[in-house]
Amino acid sequence: MIESFAMYRLPRADRFTVVRQISGEPLQLLSCTALAGVEGFVMAPFRVSADNPILVLKPDVIEDVQLTEEEDVIGTPINSVCDTEERLIYSRDFDAFHRRLVCGDFGKIVLARRHDMACDTDVSPERLFRRACRMYPRMFVALVSTPVSGTWLMATPEILLEGGGIEWHTMALAGTMKLEGRQLLFDVPAGSRREDGCIKWSEKNVCEQRIVAKYIAECLGRYSDEMEENGPYTSRAGNIVHLRSDFRFVLRSAESVGCLIDDLHPTPAVCGLPKAETYGFIVKNEHGARKYYSGFAGPWFKSAQSHLYVSLRCMQIEGRRYGLYAGGGLLADSREQQEWDETEAKLETMKGLFG
Repeated sequence: MIESFAMYRLPRADRFTVVRQISGEPLQLLSCTALAGVEGFVMAPFRVSADNPILVLKPDVIEDVQLTEEEDVIGTPINSVCDTEERLIYSRDFDAFHRRLVCGDFGKIVLARRHDMACDTDVSPERLFRRACRMYPRMFVALVSTPVSGTWLMATPEILLEGGGIEWHTMALAGTMKLEGRQLLFDVPAGSRREDGCIKWSEKNVCEQRIVAKYIAECLGRYSDEMEENGPYTSRAGNIVHLRSDFRFVLRSAESVGCLIDDLHPTPAVCGLPKAETYGFIVKNEHGARKYYSGFAGPWFKSAQSHLYVSLRCMQIEGRRYGLYAGGGLLADSREQQEWDETEAKLETMKGLFG
């Protein structure tokens, strides 16, 4: 039997946690609402189905491991350059998605793509995980492997939900800019709201983030009477920055947390608005299934703090082959080349692990 395990490192932590399920296979759920009654390490797909269920790893063994400073030398990736067919597929998808924005059917929709590459040597997924921890200290880094999902590695900046009991935290993360030149010196200490004059946001990015924040606030209002919003402010993830607003809130009832997750996922940051219509359009029209990309993952425990993160900047690992995923939010005034370039910048998060 193939062992199911998860390794994860919380942002800015110097240790990581290993969760191993020794007996049986992970629990499979077909609804986010069912999470209210379970605990373990959770991995959920963009679209929940029998082929891609929500997986809950039972923590038979939990290990706490100190990160070390040594740097691994990893083989050079091959076949990592986008080919003509991949670019053409994106162009066709962009036209179909953008048409619905221009005619007013959608306010925003996210278009994703997959990029396949191979490495010239065998690389342990754990080595990639450890390197991601060192390279991306601001992100949630996780490596998850089960017989159902296969093996996935992610380094993501976006919180879906964290907290416990009735006190929780989520965020609206949208808008993307690649750092260049002097901007690469930009940083924001944990918990700070300091801005930097070298970061100038376009109206398109500001509007995109505002759409997500408005949806999150409306969603939380159905479950909470006590909510505090802070932002937007600039938040760095690798060599990319995003606009971020934080929401801290108190649930009317702790039992409603499963329904809240069901309402939040997928957020407009990975789906669109109106939610039901854009979700259906993505599932039917996007080239290739997202699987566990743009789902969510993280430790989910009743007696401790839970941390669920949206599965961005991730890749599926299949031996020496890697399927990298990235997406971007489209608005009516979006331009294809700019959106393509944004996905290329996001793919660099995983590509960068290979040196």
